[in-house]
Amino acid sequence: MRVFLAVKLHRLELEVFRPKWLPDPAHGAVVFEKDRVVIADGTARAAGVHLGMRRGGVLTLAPNAEIHERDATKEAAVQREVAMALMQFSPEASVASEATVLLDVTASLRLFGGILRLCRQVGLVLHAMGISASVCVAPTGQGAWLLAQHGRRRFLKMRSLERALCALPFAGVPELQPFAEWLSGLGCKTVADIRRLPRAGLLRRCGTDVLESLDRAFGVAQELFDWLELPPVFVARIELPDRIEHAEGILFAARRLITQLCGWLAARQLSLSAAAFFLEHERGRQALAPTLLELALGEPTWREDHLIRLLKERLGRLELTASVIALRLEATNVAPAAPVSDSLFPEPGGSAQDHARLIELLAARLGNENVLRAAPMADYRPEVANRWVPVQESVKAAPVAEGLPRPVWLLEKPVRLLMREHRPFYGSPLKIVSTGERIEAGWFDGALVTRDYFVAQAQDRSCYWIYRERVSSRDMQKEPNWFLHGLFG
Repeated sequence: MRVFLAVKLHRLELEVFRPKWLPDPAHGAVVFEKDRVVIADGTARAAGVHLGMRRGGVLTLAPNAEIHERDATKEAAVQREVAMALMQFSPEASVASEATVLLDVTASLRLFGGILRLCRQVGLVLHAMGISASVCVAPTGQGAWLLAQHGRRRFLKMRSLERALCALPFAGVPELQPFAEWLSGLGCKTVADIRRLPRAGLLRRCGTDVLESLDRAFGVAQELFDWLELPPVFVARIELPDRIEHAEGILFAARRLITQLCGWLAARQLSLSAAAFFLEHERGRQALAPTLLELALGEPTWREDHLIRLLKERLGRLELTASVIALRLEATNVAPAAPVSDSLFPEPGGSAQDHARLIELLAARLGNENVLRAAPMADYRPEVANRWVPVQESVKAAPVAEGLPRPVWLLEKPVRLLMREHRPFYGSPLKIVSTGERIEAGWFDGALVTRDYFVAQAQDRSCYWIYRERVSSRDMQKEPNWFLHGLFG
């Protein structure tokens, strides 16, 4: 069963202009769309401002309130920034309608310690970005989205999801809203009432979109998502609603950018070695060049707390020449992430004690017979010398000859090769690229082998370990047989 998180962003229209990490204005703030109020903060509502009020009424009740026009482009940008930051929990993130972000966290639950801890960490990331949101969990993405619009929380089982969805008012389903008057006339109030209607009649009257939407929400139909695609390089910028003249204010704003960066690094499985912060100042006639703040890390990292701590130290020693109006963050040096295990190897490779503890753990979990080590015998025949024994078994291994080519993979049974134009053939003609190594052993145990080994190269540059059986002087007229015995890596 899949698990989806629907993150419903609250007050997004207002937080585009005034993030939560900035203090609310003393006289309130109001956002308009087409000359009507779409959102007002607590101070404005206390003065009597309500949704749908016209501009003249707002100016009468709260003449000193901050007035903003809704900007759908900026709202979409903030929603995308939140989705990118949350990709540190799952690479499958989608920007949905109604200021909602969907995450498929099915494969992430065990990594983050279960759904409760995961939701708690998601909340911490949203708080660091200065975003107010609620999180809903459900087995389907469409179901999680519907429940998130009504403030519902967690429904991990399909039965509980069905009960919760059936109790919702049918007007909450976007595809049903154009038919609200007709459905109300039929006596329908909830989604359960809609599901009781004949499907054929509902299909003829409302079309396929209604049934498909409900089927996806209830897990009957397959869901398709437009997952967010990350840019190949990370560059993020944030406009500050006020001029900032102290380092602490910059740190709060920079945390939002760093959170996005960590989501980008985690989703692309990269680590950061260097980054550049650009503190932008006045533009226009009194324009000043941005202040460059470079972050160079001794070891690559992708952890937010480490980057915040480093930035705080740098900002503490920075003297601003002018107020800051915008921030820009660029990742200047990234590399594939190579995470170090906290439980086995504190350092790359680990110590001998760490290695011994690992072997003991593997042998205890998998069985001693399933953890083997190489213990070559003192025999020239490769199939006899190549021996594997349980790792904890005390067996003295014979010394391995040095200076001779040996393949990485030795076949359990040699494969006889075809001959074409007097040359061994394996997918393509093989070319001998080494001197011969003669092995003649086994007379003492009745399994005599007489072979000449060579390294052969195919047309695609892959190398093989082949041998030719030696023929006696009585069979000189007979063409010798060639065999494939090993493959080089």
